[in-house]
Amino acid sequence: MIYSCDEHIDLALDIAVDEFEIAPKLTKIPDGETPEHTCGYCENPAIYIVANE
Repeated sequence: MIYSCDEHIDLALDIAVDEFEIAPKLTKIPDGETPEHTCGYCENPAIYIVANE
């Protein structure tokens, strides 16, 4: 599972596809909900979850 901000979503999707070799599931954290995680590539709040579940 990769947490990503808006700036790094393309990178997160590319890495997930390279790692798992299937299209990942992209989930946006609902607006107004406080993100519990930061982006895996910077310290910005995560607004997307990239996973293969």
